[in-house]
Amino acid sequence: MNRYMQNRLQICFLLPLICFLMFSVIYAADPEAKLSAPQEIAFTAHCDQSRQHYVLMLPQPFHDQQAHSVLIALHGHGSDRWQFVKEMRGECKAARDFAAKHQMLYVSPDYRARTSWMGPKAEADLVQIISNLKKQYQIRQVYLCGGSMGGSSSLTFAALHPDLVAGVAAMNPTANHLEYDKFQPAIQASFGGTKQEIPLEYKKRSAEYWPEKFTMPVSISVGGKDQLVPPESARRLSQILKQLEKPVLLIDRPEQGHSTSYEDTYSLLEFMQKQSAQQKQR
Repeated sequence: MNRYMQNRLQICFLLPLICFLMFSVIYAADPEAKLSAPQEIAFTAHCDQSRQHYVLMLPQPFHDQQAHSVLIALHGHGSDRWQFVKEMRGECKAARDFAAKHQMLYVSPDYRARTSWMGPKAEADLVQIISNLKKQYQIRQVYLCGGSMGGSSSLTFAALHPDLVAGVAAMNPTANHLEYDKFQPAIQASFGGTKQEIPLEYKKRSAEYWPEKFTMPVSISVGGKDQLVPPESARRLSQILKQLEKPVLLIDRPEQGHSTSYEDTYSLLEFMQKQSAQQKQR
C-alpha cells in the first residue's frame, strides 16, 4: 500500500473521532455542573384540594440566598413526573444537563395525570407550583420545556400565562387542539368535554390561535415523519411568530419521527435562554 492510500485511510479513521471530540466539547455539560438528588414534593391543589406531586432538583452547590432561574420540564403522554428526571433519552438528558450548566432549579411536575394535555386543573397546578417556588426561593426567570404532550402543554401554558414564562422550548408539539385527532379520550377528560361540546376551550388551549401572547422566546422542534403528533400546526405557529418578528427558532427535521435528539434539544434550550437574556437587557 502506498503512502497516499495509508494517509487516506488514517484520515477516514480519525475523522469520526475528531468530530466526536468536537461535539463533546461543544455540547457536553460542565463536568462540575450537577443537580442534587431528586426531591419528591407533595402539595394540596388549591383548585380541588387533591394531593399532587412534582420533583425538584437543585443546582449544586446551592445557596438559598442566591437568585436562580427555574426550568420546568413537562412529561409526555403516558409518562409521569419521573420521565424528565430519570430517562436518558435526548430530550430528558439535555434538559437536565442544561439546567445544571446554568445553575437552574429543575422541576418536573405530574401536572395532574399521565394523560393531562394541560387542561384547566393542570394549568392551575402549574400556576400554584410556580407561586410556591417563588415564595420559597429567589427566582429570576421561569422557563418551560417538554416533549410531545409536554411540548404541546408548554405552548398552551405559555400562551395562557405569558407573564409567568420567560421562554419556552417545545419538542414535537401540536399547536392546534381543534384539528389534532389523537388521544381524544384523554384530552376530553382533561379539557372537560369534546371539541364539539366545548370548542372554545379547545381553541383557548391551542397556541396557534394566540401568537400575540408569545412575548417570550419560543423554540420548537418537529419531525417530518411524525405520525403521532403531526408537525403542521407547529410549523404554522413558527411562521406566524416570524412574521410578527417574535424571537422564534424552528428545528425541522424532514426525516425525523416523533423524537428530538440531545443536540437539537440543547440548541432549543440555548436559544430560549440566550434570547430571553437579550430581551431582559433591552
